[in-house]
Amino acid sequence: MKYYCGLDTGGTFTDCAVIDHDGQITIAKRPSTPDDYSAGLFDALETCAVKIGISLDELMQSTEHLFLGTTVGTNALLQMKGAKTGLITTRGHKDSLAIMRSAGRSVGLPIEKLLHVSRHQKPDPLVARNLIHEVSERVDWKGAVFLDLNEAEAEAAVRSLLDQEIDAIAVSFLWSIVNPDHEQKLRSMIHRIAPEVFVSCSHELIAKRGEYERTVGTVINCFIGPVMKSYIEKIETRAASHGYDQPILVLQITGGVVPSSEVIQAPLYTIGSGPAAGVTGSSFLASEMKSPNVIITDMGGTSFEAGIIYGGEPLTASETIVNQYVFSMPRLDVQSIGSGGGSTLWVDEISGTLKVGPESAGADPGPACYGKGKVPTITDANLILGYLNPDNFLGGSMRLDKEKSIEAIKPLAQQMEMSIQELAAGAVRIAESRMAELMRQMTLQRGLDPRDFVIFSYGGAGPTHACEYARELGIEKIVVPLGSISAAWSAFGTLCADILHVYEKSDLLSQPFDIKHINEVFSGLETKGRQQLEDDGVAADRIEIQRFVEVKYRMQIHQLPVPVPPGKLDEQDLEGVFAKFEDIYEGFYGKGSAYRQAGVEIGLFKINAIGKLVKPAIPEQSPATEDPRTESREVFWPLLGEQVDTPIYTGLQLGPGHIVTGPAVVEYPETTIVVQPKATGTVDPGGNFIIELEATAQ
Repeated sequence: MKYYCGLDTGGTFTDCAVIDHDGQITIAKRPSTPDDYSAGLFDALETCAVKIGISLDELMQSTEHLFLGTTVGTNALLQMKGAKTGLITTRGHKDSLAIMRSAGRSVGLPIEKLLHVSRHQKPDPLVARNLIHEVSERVDWKGAVFLDLNEAEAEAAVRSLLDQEIDAIAVSFLWSIVNPDHEQKLRSMIHRIAPEVFVSCSHELIAKRGEYERTVGTVINCFIGPVMKSYIEKIETRAASHGYDQPILVLQITGGVVPSSEVIQAPLYTIGSGPAAGVTGSSFLASEMKSPNVIITDMGGTSFEAGIIYGGEPLTASETIVNQYVFSMPRLDVQSIGSGGGSTLWVDEISGTLKVGPESAGADPGPACYGKGKVPTITDANLILGYLNPDNFLGGSMRLDKEKSIEAIKPLAQQMEMSIQELAAGAVRIAESRMAELMRQMTLQRGLDPRDFVIFSYGGAGPTHACEYARELGIEKIVVPLGSISAAWSAFGTLCADILHVYEKSDLLSQPFDIKHINEVFSGLETKGRQQLEDDGVAADRIEIQRFVEVKYRMQIHQLPVPVPPGKLDEQDLEGVFAKFEDIYEGFYGKGSAYRQAGVEIGLFKINAIGKLVKPAIPEQSPATEDPRTESREVFWPLLGEQVDTPIYTGLQLGPGHIVTGPAVVEYPETTIVVQPKATGTVDPGGNFIIELEATAQ
């Protein structure tokens, strides 16, 4: 039997999904191991192997592809535990990182800090000022060399950084995106002097205008580079020791995978790859279910993420914000808030109001009910309300201590003059309202009506809360993907990815356009993309090229991506592109807002070079014969305002045709689905648990 293994290393749990050639899926969740994330990864793989009935060696030797999504780089950046990095830049631009943009003190801050100017501050520097060196060189915006690279200054800068025992050097020169010659010369010099030092050049990572954003991205790549290199190499070594002899395919924030050898050089694109895997899997399933409009929601132990599929395509973004640093990077648009199962509950001393997160108890010590921690969390609140079964958490492999949860929440309840159940219900309501608000912003700010969407809810904690955040948005249908598999959906999502390389070229063009030049740019990008896929071993008949341009009206700042048809373009093709741009523009900014008379400009050329991989085959579910209702227990339902003896169902015994009428709780080994009052659940032939909510006035 051959297997495909997908892994997702999160801040709290490491998830594994294994699918065989018959479509049988096996999943496992194991606690992440921050001291060595690769250890938790192989714990999860071994757990899956045991469930299948084989050894880890047998699983690895029979694995066709090992897919990996990871937050290791993200965590290193958030915790500021990266490599000691130096920066070499154009003379006169030493302080671009420190100056940031005008919004640098407030960008990316949560609303509770954004409203208080006194709480605005710049983030900790990624590079100490004494580790930033300037060298004389200058290229103009057209790529012409105005001043040759002063190689004596450059070598002195390199040796000075080496004397200060740096681990990595970032190189970012002005206008290197149109002429990279000086950055290439400096990289060769660094490799000659110190071949062991990690080096990143800005023109290779980010081909867009924006000196600050490009420099930040290059520095971050160096900051997390050695950490990611060590992590990947540990996985490769351990996988090989168990008999795996193929390249490891690592998921990037673009939603595609690349061989691990490329990730070692450009780990920047793994930031946020775990959530991107969930979007990739959701896009695959949405296509299978013929659901063109989906709000994707992922709630784990640390955070809550949301993304959008609209018209059958995941929405993308061109900027990323981490730790208040803004950098340019093509990515799937997934936004996150600190509202996971491990989010802590606390009372603000100034306002006297109950708060949830953004801090998390993480995997260690974890929620109070895990037995180590003492700080109350959303998981503790769910346990007190009766949603969770203390004897059947993670399939019974972990027992929850309800008394510990009560002990942790009781002081807050006394402080708020509420009962323990009331405080737990209030905390859950606050978390669910924050989730609904994130989804509301992601739809309404784009001119989209959330009521036109279906919600996909996954992650270990997502299905527990989905009914309430869907109800708040007026959404009437929720899909818990593949039932129990939803708990490890991001790991499964990696199995749905294709090899994807994104190539961009910044080139500002105004009307009238030079069609010959446009065709030449696309031809160059496509040649590069096809060559890379051939190097990856992709057969010619499995290669697909997607083309885009980013367009804006003259005198405006923000550009919008527009698809471009294949082949050699003519004037009629270009006119079609701009007509499409106007449709997209009015979708964002309102009917009638497009104004062609202002003139249009192209600012960026982009291609997606895709190598098609085999996708999972999901077999249809057979009708279940066993009675899925196993017991009942007391559950407090805020919507009813009381505690009710509630039916409990075993999810794995549910099959097509079974109807679950709320209030009810459905327990799968790795997740719990809460079917609220005025909701009905059932399983479709594909194994998805579908919840229908009663329509409510909005």
